[in-house]
This record gives sequence, structure tokens and C-alpha cells, in this order.
Amino acid sequence: MQGIDIIRLSEKQKQQLIILKRKTGIENWNVLCRWALCMSLADPTVPPKEDIPSDSNVEMTWKTFAGEFSELYLTILKEAYRKFAKTAGDTELSTFVKIHLNRGINLYSKSL
Repeated sequence: MQGIDIIRLSEKQKQQLIILKRKTGIENWNVLCRWALCMSLADPTVPPKEDIPSDSNVEMTWKTFAGEFSELYLTILKEAYRKFAKTAGDTELSTFVKIHLNRGINLYSKSL
């Protein structure tokens, strides 16, 4: 199974995260993104597959995104992906992460 090298955010996600940074006082994109990803993965439903542009200037390596627990996050994602792949066909792991991150940022934004 392929890995994840770079996480790139859409302009909409960037704007949502700017608001979240202001509301929470958390300064790091990666921390907010990790929380958002976990919020989405906690929902047992699969997020809708959509075309999410990578049109902002916010990007981070997987190591920056996941921090010191990168192996743990990758294992959790691969397990969720394995379950998802039974019905998802040819969706790549990077797309799977992207749709979960998108849903998580939306959920996180609405929760505050």
C-alpha cells in the first residue's frame, strides 16, 4: 500500500483553519489538521468522495502533519482505508486522507 508524502490543503480549508486558529489559540496547522482527521475517522461513515483542490499555499510533509506519532496515525489510516477499500474501488490512500481531512475540518469548524 502506498504511503503519504505531502498534505496539501484547499483554500477553503485554509480559511477554515485560520478561523480555528483564532478561536482555539492553537498556532500550528498540523495540530489542527490532526484533530480534524481524528474527528472524521471517529465517524463510522465514509465521507463522500469529492474533488478537493489543493489550491492554497498550505502544505506539510507527512512527518510534520503526523508528528512523533506518524507510524500510529499511518497504521490507523491504513486500517480505516482497508475497510473502506472494500467498497471504494480504486481510491488511493492519499485521496482517502484528503476526504477525511476535509470532512474533519468542516466538522471541527462547525463545533466551535
